[in-house]
Amino acid sequence: MSWVKNFFIYLSENQTLNKGAQRWGLKLGAQSVVAGTNIDEMIESIKKLNAHGISCTIDNLGEFVFEKEEAVEAKGKIIKVIEAIHEHQIDAHISLKPTQLGLDIDYDFCLANLTEIMEKAKSYDIFVNMDMEDYDHLQTSFDLLDELAKTYDNIGTVIQAYFFNSVDNIQKYKDFRLRLVKGAYKESETVAFQDKKDIDKNFLKLIEYHLLSGKFTSIATHDHHIINHVKKFVKENNIPNDKFEFQMLYGFRKDMQIELAKEGYNFCTYVPFGEDWYGYFMRRLAERPQNLNLVAKQVFNKKTNTVLAAVAGAFLLRKLTKKKKKKNEKKA
Repeated sequence: MSWVKNFFIYLSENQTLNKGAQRWGLKLGAQSVVAGTNIDEMIESIKKLNAHGISCTIDNLGEFVFEKEEAVEAKGKIIKVIEAIHEHQIDAHISLKPTQLGLDIDYDFCLANLTEIMEKAKSYDIFVNMDMEDYDHLQTSFDLLDELAKTYDNIGTVIQAYFFNSVDNIQKYKDFRLRLVKGAYKESETVAFQDKKDIDKNFLKLIEYHLLSGKFTSIATHDHHIINHVKKFVKENNIPNDKFEFQMLYGFRKDMQIELAKEGYNFCTYVPFGEDWYGYFMRRLAERPQNLNLVAKQVFNKKTNTVLAAVAGAFLLRKLTKKKKKKNEKKA
């Protein structure tokens, strides 16, 4: 794993910067990657995307909640988003994270929150995608999915290509609508591929498997090489366009998003909104540092560059200190 990826993961976990980002808000230029801080702003952003034939999946930003009050508040906000989707008749569905709804507090409490959301979404025939997070929450999140799937058929999930067990999981959940991603958290070499080539290879393997054997495939990537590979693969295997869609993040490669929709492919934009945008954005840069080039001019200004430079210095100093310590221990 490169130091660049480690750096952005380090930033995503820095609580001081996270709090500062919430305080600074969209003044930092985050409006280019976050579709507003409230529901009304988010709805207007989605209407503009819908006008281009692009559907959306909505993420109410926030995760790793440890207080019940916060989880209940998040549940209420997601239900309001579902109601707004129905009221405005926009082409959109929901993406959510179990940790935002109390998974780290209590399993049954989280399940109850999810059930309430699923019930509301079901009443409006709105799909809900359960995002997968880090490895420590992976199995419990799948347990939640298994339980909810007994009652609701409007639920899907995510398979992360960097995990060694991703092939087993995609085979187990092939009858679900799945979003396939590379993976964005820092994971141990005991559970996940570390080399980009290995991750890309497994990502393509998962994509091809689910396109041939699965229900519906959401291919989440900004990599035009992957996209071109998929275009060729579906053509060679006579896979109809209604079996899959491409997905990208809001604010990334906007021209390509519109172009793919114009070409007749189903396209879905992952639309995050809210004030808790910082950790989300840093992980996107960690997942594929090239993403930085796509939004740097829009997001980073003199103030943010100064802050990031200082943090980068601290990060590199910490890395050098650790290396020196290990070297001294070996000598001893």
